[in-house]
Amino acid sequence: MIRLLNICVIVALVVAAVDVYRIKFESTRKAEQVARLRLDIRREHDGVAELRAQWSKLDNPIRIQELAQRHLSLRIIDSRQFDQLDRLPQRPPDLPPGSPDQIGNMLESRDAPTASILSPRNPR
Repeated sequence: MIRLLNICVIVALVVAAVDVYRIKFESTRKAEQVARLRLDIRREHDGVAELRAQWSKLDNPIRIQELAQRHLSLRIIDSRQFDQLDRLPQRPPDLPPGSPDQIGNMLESRDAPTASILSPRNPR
């Protein structure tokens, strides 16, 4: 009877040791995973900080003005460029539904010769 009890206790100790080892192994693996994730988060924060620094450099108004002066031929607006509202042309009337679209017809007539050249009916 005592021998059976000793064997049961030894088996229970072995099972408990295996379970403790499994828990320790899993916790070590999880700790490594957390450390890796923290490193990734730190890298992402550094990347965001670098992008913000680049953005502030690129978004600098003085830099943008220098680029505009160098690459665009802009001039200062003259007060004579403005016109009075009564001298502006009138807005065209709204077309009723189903009426022909004049601008669309002009575009189609302009594109028509190109379409006939590229059509499969026209052998080359």
